[in-house]
Amino acid sequence: MPPATFRGSFGRTSRLIKAFVQLVRFGWVQAQSCVFPVVIFASLALTKIAPLPLLPRYDWLLVICLLMQWWMVRSGMETRDELKVITLFHVIGLALELFKVRMGSWSYPEEGYTKIFGVPLYSGFMYASVASYLCQAWRRLKVELVQWPPFWMVVPLASAIYLNFFTHHYWVDVRWWLSSLVMLVFWRSWVTYEVGGIRYRMPFVLSFLLIGFFIWIAENIATFFGAWQYPNQAKAWSLVHRTIRKINRKAVLCSP
Repeated sequence: MPPATFRGSFGRTSRLIKAFVQLVRFGWVQAQSCVFPVVIFASLALTKIAPLPLLPRYDWLLVICLLMQWWMVRSGMETRDELKVITLFHVIGLALELFKVRMGSWSYPEEGYTKIFGVPLYSGFMYASVASYLCQAWRRLKVELVQWPPFWMVVPLASAIYLNFFTHHYWVDVRWWLSSLVMLVFWRSWVTYEVGGIRYRMPFVLSFLLIGFFIWIAENIATFFGAWQYPNQAKAWSLVHRTIRKINRKAVLCSP
């Protein structure tokens, strides 16, 4: 093999190894950031397979989530400032759950002492676990937002997104219009992050779609283990229907 060819082959192999190492590092950071969601999924699975005594399942899930939240702060995995953000997500999530259950969008069919208007209190921790992941990934990856739109554009758009979550039950669902606006407003925005001392960037619009996709996957896992139940899952579990609409809704709710 000529020296030039050998050097070229060696260079390509070296780049592939470096890329693989970076991918492993990125995966490890993601795994560390996902501790809370993983504990919730594991708890859903274990309590479904082997029911615990003394308390209904929903109440045990609340106890587990409370203990996990205490441990996350106690161990230093979450800061007190992050706990404030996570608590806000919990409260907002619980309010959304109360409304959507009342409107029949989904239900919690099992019994529980800690249910309010048909919604178990542990459900707020599913939103909180998403916030936990976002906070930790943001800190560990040193995330920065580049070319972020001005305040006067982001706030009304975010308000309209959350308002549509409620009003589409009584009026026109403008979800797709809002999605188009998100694409337009954030088209030039980037998310930058650091892995192993090297900074990378991703279009915000792509991260917006990926978030929606992975939350849809999480929904399917959660409903499979009986976290809650959609109307089409009343007789037997099936994939969360209207895949594109669900991904779009989750992405829009998380985006701004």
